[in-house]
Amino acid sequence: MPKEFSRTRRIGEQIRRDLAQLIRDEVRDPRMAMVSITGVKVTRDLAHAKVYVTILGDPAERGVLVANLNQVAPMLRHELGRKMYIRTVPRLEFVYDEVVEQGARLSALIDAAVTADAARHHDDADEEKSR
Repeated sequence: MPKEFSRTRRIGEQIRRDLAQLIRDEVRDPRMAMVSITGVKVTRDLAHAKVYVTILGDPAERGVLVANLNQVAPMLRHELGRKMYIRTVPRLEFVYDEVVEQGARLSALIDAAVTADAARHHDDADEEKSR
C-alpha cells in the first residue's frame, strides 16, 4: 500500500520551496519577480522534475520568461544540489501552468451565468406582480 505522502511528492515540495527562494535571490532578471511556482512533479527515479509556473503580467512575455527559466535551469539545479541532501538532483524543466488562468475564466463564466439567472428570475417575478 503506497504512503499517503510519497517520497517524490516530499522532494517535489522541497524543490518548489527552494526554487522559489533561488529564483528570487539568484536570478538577476527583475521580471522574475512576477514568477510563481504552482507545483513540481518529480519522476519516480528522481531524474526529472517538471516545474509548473504562473507568470503575472503581459501574456506575450510568458514564453520568453519560461525560456529564460529553462536557460538558467542548470544553475538552479546546481544550487538545489547544495541545499538538498539527496543523491541525485532532478533535471529541471519549466512549464507554464494554465490551470490558474482556466480557473479564472471558469469563475467568470459561472458569475455571468448566476447574474443572468438572477436577472431572469427578477424579471419573471415582476411580470407575475403586474398580472
